[in-house]
Amino acid sequence: MGCSAFGFDLHAPAHPYWFAMNGSNLDDNGGQVFARTPGRGYFIVVEGIDGTGKSTLVHALASELGKKGRVVLASAEPTHGPHGVRLRALMQRGRFAVSPSEELDLFVADRRQHLDEKVIPALDRGETVILDRYFYSTMAYQGARGLNPSDIHRMHLKFAPEPDLLIILELPLDKALERIIRERGEKPDEFEKREQLEQCSRIFDSIEHPSLLRLDSQLSVEELVVRIVKVIPSN
Repeated sequence: MGCSAFGFDLHAPAHPYWFAMNGSNLDDNGGQVFARTPGRGYFIVVEGIDGTGKSTLVHALASELGKKGRVVLASAEPTHGPHGVRLRALMQRGRFAVSPSEELDLFVADRRQHLDEKVIPALDRGETVILDRYFYSTMAYQGARGLNPSDIHRMHLKFAPEPDLLIILELPLDKALERIIRERGEKPDEFEKREQLEQCSRIFDSIEHPSLLRLDSQLSVEELVVRIVKVIPSN
C-alpha cells in the first residue's frame, strides 16, 4: 500500500467504477503507458505549485489530443461557478477572511458541482477530461493552512474519481515566484507567498499515486506534451 510522508492512503478501496486503478502497462514498444479505467473516458489531472505553467500545458495537451481524434474537455478548478467565484475573490482579497475549514468547504462544494455537471458526464460519454488542479491542490494548499492532507484525501475518496494519469509539474521555488511576477505582471497573491508555496511544494513532493508522472516544468511546453502523450493509451 503506497503512503506518503503524511500517511496518505492513495490506494484505499472505494467504488470500483471510479477508483479501480490499473496503474501502468507497457505499450508495444516497451514504453510505459498509464491505462484507462474500464467503463469510462480518460481522466488526466495536472498539478503543481503556482508558476509551474499548468494552464498553458492543459491547453496545449488538449489541442494535441484533439488533433489525434479524441473528444477533450479541458477545465480548471476553482471553477467559475458560484463557489469558485467566491474562492477566486478570496485569492485576491485575502484568504484569511475565512477559516481553513470554511475555505475547504467552499472547495468541496465547488468540486462537487464541477464533477456532477461537467467532469463525470464527460467521462461517462467516453471523453478525455483534463483538469488544471484537483483535490491534490486542496490537500497541498489547505494542508499548508494547517488542515490534515490525509483527512482531505479521505473526504474526497467518497465522491471524487481518481485520475487515470496524475501529472505533477515541478519547479524550483525561486523560479516559480519569478514566473508569477514576470509573466503575470503581479505580486504573488495569498496562495503564492513564499512560505505558503514551500509548504505546498513539500506536500506535492510527498504524494504517491499508481499513475503518477512528475515532470520538470522548465522543459518546453512542446517537450512536455510529447512526454505526456507517450504514456497515454491509444484507445
